[in-house]
Amino acid sequence: MPPDLPSLLLRLVILLLLSQAEARSFVVDRQHDRFLLDGVPFRYISGSLHYFRVPRVLWADRLLKMKLSGLNAVQFYVPWNYHEPEPGIYNFNGSRDLTAFLNEAAKANLLVILRPGPYICAEWEMGGLPSWLLRNRDIHLRTSDPAFLHAVDSWFKVLLPKIYPFLYHNGGNIISIQVENEYGSYKVCDFKYMRHLAGLFRALLGDEILLFTTDGPQGLRCGSLQGLYATVDFGPADNVTRIFSLLREYEPHGPLVNSEYYTGWLDYWGQNHSTRSTPAVARGLERILKLGASVNMYMFHGGTNFGYWNGADDKGYFLPITTSYDYDAPISEAGDPTPKLFAIQNVISKFQEIPLGPLPPPSPKMKLGPLTMSLDGNLLSFLDFLCPEGPIHSVLPLTFEAVKLDRGFMLYRTYMTYTVSEPTPLWVPNNGIHDRAYVMVDGVLKGILERSLKEELYLTGKVGTRLDILLENMGRLSFGSNHSDFKGLLEPPLLGQTVLTGWMMFPLKVDKLVKWWIPLQLMKRAQPQAPSVPAFYSAKFPALGLLGDTFLYLPGWTKGQVWINGFNLGRYWTMRGPQQTLYVPRPLLFGSSINKITLLELEDVPHDPQIQFLDKPILNSTLHWGYNYLLSEPQGSYEPIELSGH
Repeated sequence: MPPDLPSLLLRLVILLLLSQAEARSFVVDRQHDRFLLDGVPFRYISGSLHYFRVPRVLWADRLLKMKLSGLNAVQFYVPWNYHEPEPGIYNFNGSRDLTAFLNEAAKANLLVILRPGPYICAEWEMGGLPSWLLRNRDIHLRTSDPAFLHAVDSWFKVLLPKIYPFLYHNGGNIISIQVENEYGSYKVCDFKYMRHLAGLFRALLGDEILLFTTDGPQGLRCGSLQGLYATVDFGPADNVTRIFSLLREYEPHGPLVNSEYYTGWLDYWGQNHSTRSTPAVARGLERILKLGASVNMYMFHGGTNFGYWNGADDKGYFLPITTSYDYDAPISEAGDPTPKLFAIQNVISKFQEIPLGPLPPPSPKMKLGPLTMSLDGNLLSFLDFLCPEGPIHSVLPLTFEAVKLDRGFMLYRTYMTYTVSEPTPLWVPNNGIHDRAYVMVDGVLKGILERSLKEELYLTGKVGTRLDILLENMGRLSFGSNHSDFKGLLEPPLLGQTVLTGWMMFPLKVDKLVKWWIPLQLMKRAQPQAPSVPAFYSAKFPALGLLGDTFLYLPGWTKGQVWINGFNLGRYWTMRGPQQTLYVPRPLLFGSSINKITLLELEDVPHDPQIQFLDKPILNSTLHWGYNYLLSEPQGSYEPIELSGH
C-alpha cells in the first residue's frame, strides 16, 4: 500500500461526511404536496411533550416511550416567562436547560418541531409571556407596540442563538419552527407584528429553516402570513376533509399538516375531568394519515402544572386550569402507557414501521399513610418572615405587577377608621378581584370573594379594627382575552359606599419560607396556636424501601398549596374538584431520609387533619360549589367548554 493511501482514504471519508452534512435539509415540495427530508419524501408523526411540565430526570423516559410508540418527532413550546424571570436575567439551568432537552430528544432519535412563541398559550401562566411586561400598564401584548417588540427582540436575541446549532441543516434535530401561536384567534390581525417576527427569525436563524404558523380553521385569515407555511389544528370530532380544504385556501400546494390533533383536553377547576374516547382518537388519526398528511398529537404526554404555573381562560367568566395536565393523553401524567397509546401505535403501524421492543411497563406506584398533619401556625403569624422587607404603603391598593410580584400571594392590610355596628357589605367594583380574596377581620377569616363570582360578605368592626385581605393569583389568562390580566386588587374595596384607603401591601415569599422553614419551627415551639386559617400544616414521613411514584390525596381539606421537601407541587382544591390527587414523582422523595410535606390551607381544615398517598390518581370527582352565583351565568349552568387554542 502506498504510504499516502491511509491519509487519502481519511480525506475521502471526511469529504463524504461533509457532503452528507451539507445535504441535510427539510423542505416543502409544493409540486408533490409533501415534505422532503434530505431529498427523500417524508411525513412526520409527532407528539407534544413540554419539558417544563416534566422533571428533568424523567425527560429521557418520556421521550423513549414516545419513540417506541412509533413517533418520529416531538413538538414542544419554549415559555419565555420560565426562562427570563426578570428583564435581562435568564435561567437555563436544571429543568430549564433547553439544550439538554434537545440533546435528550436527539438521543431518542426524535426530530423536533419547535414552538418558541413569543406567545405559546399551552394553558401556561400568561401564555408564556413574562408578567413583568405588565409593569408597563399601557403595553399592548402580541402587537407591533414598540414596547412589546423591544422586549421580544431582546429575548429572541438570547434564545434563538442557543437553538441555532440544533437546526437540522446545521446537524441538529430541529426541522421546523413555529412563528407565534394561533395568532388568528387573538382577533387583532396585526400583520405588521407577524412580519416583524418573521424577519426576526430569519435574521437570527437564516433562510434555510422552515418557518410555519398554526391556527384553528377560523383563525387562518389573521394567523397566516405569506412566506410562512400555514398549518391547521383540529380534533377527532372534526371533519378532516372539510378542514383540510379550508387550509388549501391558504396553502394550495404542499403537505397537509395538523399541528395539534387533540388526544384529550384540559381541565378547569369546577368542571368535569375532560376525556376523548380512544376509538374516536384512533379513527381520526387514521383518517389524517390516509390523506398522506403530517400530524402532531397534542398532547402525547401532558405532565403537571407544578407550582403556580397554570394558566386560565376567559369565557365570560374566569376559568383557572388545574394542577394536573394529564390531558387524557396517550402517556399518563405519571408517564405510563395507556390503552389510547396502544390504539394509536396500532394505527401508526399501518403506515410506517414501529421500533422493535415493547414499551416499558407502568412505573411502580406506592401507598402510604394516612399521616396526621400538625399545625405550624397561621399565615399572619409569619408575616415578618414572609415579607422581611416590610410592607409597601399606598393610599389605594396596588396590583401584583406594581410591586413586582409575579405569582402566588399578596396580603393587603388596612384599619377601619370608623365604627361599623351594622353588618355592612365589603365589595370590590368592576369585578376588581384577581383572583381570590380571603378576608380576615382581626385575624379571623370572615369569607371569600372571588373573580367572576358575586358574593355577599358583611362585616362589622370598631375604629382600629384590622382588615386583612389575602389575594391569590390563580394563574394569568393564557387564552380567550385580548386584555392584560393584572393581579391583586384592581379597584379599591368599598365597605358599604365608603372607599377603603391607607393600604399596606405585603408581597409574600411563601416558597422561601417553606424551603428553609427554620423561623416557622422556632415560632411553632414558642407560640402554640389554636387552629385558624389560612395556616401552615406539616408532617414528616420516611419513604425507606418505598420505591415508586405516588398521588397525594387530601380528603376533607379545602383549598391551598402543597410542598414536598420544599418543592412546590401545586394547588389543591379538593372541595371544588375535579382533581382530587396531586402527582408526586418518585425523584421528589428521599428514600434514605425523612421527607417533609407542608400544606398552606387557605379556607377550612378537616376535623381529622390527615392525608394519604395513593397508588392511583383521582382526577374526576363530585363538584362542590361553595359560593352564590356567577356574574354572567347562574350556578349550575356550567358545561364543558371547547376552546380552539393552546
